[in-house]
Amino acid sequence: MAGWRGSKLGGGGGGGGGENLSPTAERHSSTRTVRLGKVQPQAPGHRTVFCNDRDANALAKYKGNSVSTTKYDVFTFLPKGLFEQFRRVANLYFLMISILSCTPISPVNPITNVLPLTLVLLVSLVKEAWEDWKRFQNDMSINNSSIEVLQDRNWVSIPWKKLQVGDIVKVKQDGFFPADILFLASTNPDGVCYVETANLDGETNLKIRKAFEKTWDYVTPEKVSEFNGEVQCEQPNNSLYTFTGNLIINKQTLPLSPNQLLLRGCSLRNTEYIVGTVIFTGHETKVMMNSMKIPSKRSSLEKKLDKLILALFSILFCMCFLGAIGSGVFINPRYYYLRFDQSEKQFDPNNRFVVAVLTFFTLITLYSPIIPISLYVSVEMIKFIQSTQFINNDLHMYHAESNTPALARTSNLNEELGQVEYIFSDKTGTLTRNLMEFFKCSIGGEVYGTGVSEIEVGESQRTGSKIEVQKPSKVARDKGFNFDDARLMRGAWRNEPNPDSCKEFFRCLAICHTVLPEGEESPEKIRYQAASPDEAALVAAAKNFGFFFYRRSPTTICVRESHVEKMGKVQDVSYEILNVLEFNSTRKRQSVVCRYPDGRLVLYCKGADTVIYERLANGDNELKRTSREHLEQFGSAGLRTLCLAYRDLNSDVYENWNEKYVQAKSALRDREKKLDELLISVVRDDIVLCSLTLPYPKAQLVKLFQIAELIEKELILIGCTAIEDKLQEGVPACIETLSRAGIKIWVLTGDKMETAINIAYACKLINNSMKQFIISSETDAIREIEDKGDQVELARYMKEKMKHELRRCHEEAQQYLHSASGRKLALVIDGKCLMYALDPSLRVMLLNLSLNCSAVVCCRVSPLQKAQVTSLVKKGAKKITLSIGDGANDVSMIQAAHVGVGISGQEGMQAVMASDFAIAQFRFLTELLLVHGRWSYHRICKVVTYFFYKNLMFTLTQFWFTFETGFSGQRFYDDWFQSLYNVIFTALPVIIVGLFDKDVSSSLSKKYPELYKEGIKNAFFRWRVVATWAFFAIYQSLIFYYFVVSSSNRAMNSGGKMFGLWDVSTMAFTCVVVTVNLRLLMMSNTITRWHHISVGGSVLAWFLFVFIYSGVSLNREQENVYLVVFVLMSTPYFYLTLILVPIAALFCDFVYMGVQRWFFPYDYQIVQEIHRHEVDNSRIGLLEIGNNDLTPDEARSYAIMQLPGQKSKHTGFAFDSPGYESFFASQAGVYVPQKAWDVARRASMKTRPKTSSHKN
Repeated sequence: MAGWRGSKLGGGGGGGGGENLSPTAERHSSTRTVRLGKVQPQAPGHRTVFCNDRDANALAKYKGNSVSTTKYDVFTFLPKGLFEQFRRVANLYFLMISILSCTPISPVNPITNVLPLTLVLLVSLVKEAWEDWKRFQNDMSINNSSIEVLQDRNWVSIPWKKLQVGDIVKVKQDGFFPADILFLASTNPDGVCYVETANLDGETNLKIRKAFEKTWDYVTPEKVSEFNGEVQCEQPNNSLYTFTGNLIINKQTLPLSPNQLLLRGCSLRNTEYIVGTVIFTGHETKVMMNSMKIPSKRSSLEKKLDKLILALFSILFCMCFLGAIGSGVFINPRYYYLRFDQSEKQFDPNNRFVVAVLTFFTLITLYSPIIPISLYVSVEMIKFIQSTQFINNDLHMYHAESNTPALARTSNLNEELGQVEYIFSDKTGTLTRNLMEFFKCSIGGEVYGTGVSEIEVGESQRTGSKIEVQKPSKVARDKGFNFDDARLMRGAWRNEPNPDSCKEFFRCLAICHTVLPEGEESPEKIRYQAASPDEAALVAAAKNFGFFFYRRSPTTICVRESHVEKMGKVQDVSYEILNVLEFNSTRKRQSVVCRYPDGRLVLYCKGADTVIYERLANGDNELKRTSREHLEQFGSAGLRTLCLAYRDLNSDVYENWNEKYVQAKSALRDREKKLDELLISVVRDDIVLCSLTLPYPKAQLVKLFQIAELIEKELILIGCTAIEDKLQEGVPACIETLSRAGIKIWVLTGDKMETAINIAYACKLINNSMKQFIISSETDAIREIEDKGDQVELARYMKEKMKHELRRCHEEAQQYLHSASGRKLALVIDGKCLMYALDPSLRVMLLNLSLNCSAVVCCRVSPLQKAQVTSLVKKGAKKITLSIGDGANDVSMIQAAHVGVGISGQEGMQAVMASDFAIAQFRFLTELLLVHGRWSYHRICKVVTYFFYKNLMFTLTQFWFTFETGFSGQRFYDDWFQSLYNVIFTALPVIIVGLFDKDVSSSLSKKYPELYKEGIKNAFFRWRVVATWAFFAIYQSLIFYYFVVSSSNRAMNSGGKMFGLWDVSTMAFTCVVVTVNLRLLMMSNTITRWHHISVGGSVLAWFLFVFIYSGVSLNREQENVYLVVFVLMSTPYFYLTLILVPIAALFCDFVYMGVQRWFFPYDYQIVQEIHRHEVDNSRIGLLEIGNNDLTPDEARSYAIMQLPGQKSKHTGFAFDSPGYESFFASQAGVYVPQKAWDVARRASMKTRPKTSSHKN
């Protein structure tokens, strides 16, 4: 077997051991990891993989490639599931009640407590099982996907789950990598392949991976069968962007880097197929090791609900304790006529203490309905439907351009959205679009571009100066190009004073990049795949200037140049690409060495102004000075700048450099890192080695030095580019609306202070009417200390300065707050100052100052500082916080806040994966908070307080009856009445209120954002509100008990007999069911057909139940209520009581609600009165636009949104299952192209598109 070579590992010992070695052992003996036919144990720091040899790898017992994302299996489901359910205090309480009800001291039938608890647990377990079953189906679908593996010199298709470490696999174009694979060869002649990581991080920009030249030939199965390399690499870890190891092939060691690793879940693009060997499988792949759980968050209302439950526990304890004392007092021998049974300890008058203790537990079971068993299930159901049906399907939060609806990734925090007081926002990609547009440029000392950036408009508002904003041109523009200047367009640059500089500028844009063209080779239809949006914008600019890049191969770039030789002439020019020195964060530049068709050798370089200016040739100081001024001008306008330069090379210089470059590329390890470290320590023509400890000979350092200095120096400056990252649509209006709602917005950004302030002005976060406190580290005194290099002195000075500045600003802020003007305040602080201000001794001063400000802008902050600032307000001020961002650097901030919102933006999906809610645009926060958040808060508050009211009132009627029975524990209601009260007779209406109640419409919620302040103040779930409901519960319970009991004293049935206990209790229970359902209608702001159906249905369910239950004789216990309802309904007493008692019970509620609405109205009630004559035609809770009112585009968008949504947060690989949405879209007759953002919404579905069968 050539593909999977078996090895008969000999067990020979002694002197013959060497002769008995198997071929596998002989092959690996050179690496000294195999001795006498056995693979030695793996070192803890690395793993050894034998390529194309399953038997040798089997001894290491690597994990298989099958993945499982389920929480349970067949054996652990019941115990683990029950453990999860009983972690809730309420469920544990009801378990205790069920156990007590099975004892002789219980006055109720055990089944009446056991059955409701069983139903609640069953519903929860079925939900868990269903979600886990969907995960299992998704896992099976992925595990059974097919991949071609080398067997017997042929490619054989097997399921992913049968893949093993060391196998040689073949992945075709558009296919997904089934495991972490070492890239060996591709069909591209230069050994490169293009990888899309959209399923990993959401980025659609293609990444280039390159194989070693030594393995380029392993493409055909015959050639691959000869491959017998050995890989020594790091152990499995979750670092997506690092990988170290060595490939040992033919006794030669090649160093491995992330450029040779293809991660599971990524897909192959623009390459026919690749060949690789499996390194990590299954749960040891990097992406699976990154599938961490989002930190568990609980809403503040849910925490307060726990306090309410504890309060109910306290009330229950007091009631039972009072009853226990009463029973101990009442049990007395003088009441001999009661015939106490002394054989029962609970009724033994000679042992009153035991009587009291046993009665205490008896009353606990009797009063158990005071804690509503269905509360948690009802609230969870309401929140789940709110998330999946209302938030996810809101057309106002649907972004058509990216085909992205809103996504609630959790339903636990819906009501928290209605109480947010502080928003912490990233800038780039959150407030701005992160869609770069070529806006201005400077060529040869001349500025081109007549546009005015949004930051310049914001700056003019700050300074009060006037600025002319030209109307946008109606001419259609390419994506990434927003340039307007006739001097450069359509060949007009030939008439400029510097046409040669213009030509070099445009060629640099068209040649110096790593962009890949896709589609037809025409300017209208071509698409550019770039590693960054900046690069795509620069290439798009070159195309619009007449230098159209349309094709690239590993060694050439083809550009269609217009107007170069003469006006109107178009020619295709092929430039030979000799070397590409790629951009990284240390180099801060990118260079390309190319050869013109006429043989001219040119190095084009673009990068940050600091690194380019250091490498410019001497002379032409006027151009350098002018360009520097233009760079500062562009920077103050909030534009992103790059410098462009070039250098003509002669053949000898280039050949000499290229030889050294090739040698340097073959360095064994850490080539890029050590090159960058070397460049930091280089000072022109001298090599400084004091800061380097490298495993290189000195000659190697000289080679690396020559690479950087011999080529990227003596450059000639061409000009600079200015790219605008525009504000997202609707950001200023959204921030203004949120500010009116009482929400304070803080911007935490890594940009410099001037840019951040200008952005704040542009988005109306800061205006001239505000008093601004600016705390900056850019002062002469601080620079002077920094120049000395004394870090201890710098830290001491900075801490003292921060203490002084914070105290000064706080005192000044207090003066403004107490002044008649009442000016709003704004704080701007940079990251260096913030580092010292967050010191434990100063953070309280920082917090006090910040809380007095309406807006805070933190500049030059790190991801850690973002999380620290968020936690400072969350824990220090005890305020509800929301963090919103779009990048990986925002994850810590998102997870630190009460509510995390991810933007489905251009920086990948890591922020979305860590978030609680995901939206496509910042402006959708208005809808999310002011509409859905406020509605959810109102609804959940009503649901919880109503549950509290109806259960307390119901239990108190039983409590009053206890006084009439000598505290004996005699039940007032039948067992089934008590058990079904919460489960059936009052369950559905409260859920309807939780779903559809709406105080004002969505349009009025946004028109009057001040309504949101009621949620910030927690106006609807204060203890005062709870006490009010408790008062009415006590009042109504007294009405129900004493009115019904008193009125029944003289009432008689049709046979002339007085009513007994069960007649009275049935009458009272009927009044309770009718009254609590009517009370629910009184508290509803919106009455829909669902309210009528649920309330009417609940009352009807009670009558149907009591007719059946009392009309059939079942057992001895049920004889109590046999034919009771028929006897009651045969008397006028029943109907008169059914009318008068609910009216008397609800009279005080009616008066209170009227007085409160007229004299102490809530804000929403005032708005209701203002718009009481307006008809709200919007659909309750669902989409605010009816289908009949949709445009064709909106109708298509609506159809897309009806496709199946996310069912599971965990999928088999890369958090995603491929192609699911497109399949369901095709079934619905809607065309949906694959989008990168689909990763946040895809999920496991039961029905999947048919794939080819796999042989197991």
